[in-house]
Amino acid sequence: MAGDVCDIREFSLPQSGWEEIHPLIHVGRLDRETGGLRPFADTNSEQCNELPATDTTTIPAGRPLGPPVCPDGSLDYDALYEDESEDDLGSLESHGSVISHLVSQVKIGMDLTKVVLPTFILERRSLLEMYADYFAHPDMFVSIADFSDPKDRMVQVVRWYVSAYHAGRKSPVAKKPYNPILGEVFQCHWDIPGCSETSSDPLDLVTDGPVPWCNRNQLTFVAEQVSHHPPVSAFYGEHYNKRISFCAHVWTKSKFLGLSVGVYNIGQGCISVLDYDEEYIITFPNGYGRSIFTVPWIELGGSVTITCAKTGYNAKVEFLTKPFYGGRANRIKAEVFSPNERKPFLTVEGFWNGAMEAKWADGKTEPFVDVNKLSVTKKIVRPIKEQIENESRRVWKEVTAGLRPQGILNDSDILDDNNITNGNGLDNFWS
Repeated sequence: MAGDVCDIREFSLPQSGWEEIHPLIHVGRLDRETGGLRPFADTNSEQCNELPATDTTTIPAGRPLGPPVCPDGSLDYDALYEDESEDDLGSLESHGSVISHLVSQVKIGMDLTKVVLPTFILERRSLLEMYADYFAHPDMFVSIADFSDPKDRMVQVVRWYVSAYHAGRKSPVAKKPYNPILGEVFQCHWDIPGCSETSSDPLDLVTDGPVPWCNRNQLTFVAEQVSHHPPVSAFYGEHYNKRISFCAHVWTKSKFLGLSVGVYNIGQGCISVLDYDEEYIITFPNGYGRSIFTVPWIELGGSVTITCAKTGYNAKVEFLTKPFYGGRANRIKAEVFSPNERKPFLTVEGFWNGAMEAKWADGKTEPFVDVNKLSVTKKIVRPIKEQIENESRRVWKEVTAGLRPQGILNDSDILDDNNITNGNGLDNFWS
């Protein structure tokens, strides 16, 4: 199984069919010339830097404030991305003409790649940036390498994994991130909470890493859209000093299910702990957008496996969907097994967006993790003016600006043909 995981120090994408696609990232040497499609204005253009400042003091009470601006009066695109507030989508029944348009395009079981979307359901960031939310608790991830016992390392892998999904949802209402264009990349890093070992020494930088301007004690991340049809994303994160990394590729495939949309995440990830020569292979749950014609909401579902071939420890994680009658949403159950054992030594139950409890084989119970009590560590992204032309925030900056409440002229606006060409169908609606 581990042999199927890509070597993240190379880049290769065959031109033939999906069967031969093996998405690899060329870490630290991303092509600055091939940026894929460029549908939007250049960040450094004079036109972008001459937008008039917004005088918010004249805005009547009850109306949204104007967009953030720089001291020179230009639109502050970086602030737009850092604003994590999401406007209430409300009931889709209030957008009757839009819903009628969507219904006219779909059939049960249909692949939703080409379905045109209304702008008001878009989340203001790319899917590539959303993948960075796996590291919302970077200290929990890098601490995997701190445990000397393989059993404890597996338990920590499970703890990190089950707590990795809550940060990806900024709102209980389901919204769709931008579908990345081919060749699009996203780069960021995190300072590890409680770790003061930082250095500005140029010799301490990991120049051949995924974010070459970061030092050895920061967790760095890069994602790239390596295929457009089918839509395949690859991403990689590493902490140099801890000698731990995570590499993954995901193909998102969506289907219309009647009153909901299913998004199937096909692919796998690999956690590499170099000091112990271990690889933990993980898979991903599916996403479901429920009540799509009223107030859409997201839930995860499906069975996930975590295996370590070297030690034999393995885990099975079940993301349980809400029953049609009764029951609660967002439930999760995980079982962790010792090598060659069929009975788990640890069972974890609870909610992936709340508290989870651990029950050990000897009957002892204790809190496992409560994501509501964890602080989300903010990722650090370099300013848009310093980004290369195919980086996510630079590619989508004009769309992000337009999606603010005062930027959308009409709620029933439909994405134009350019965005349909770039893949903004329902493929990643609820990824």
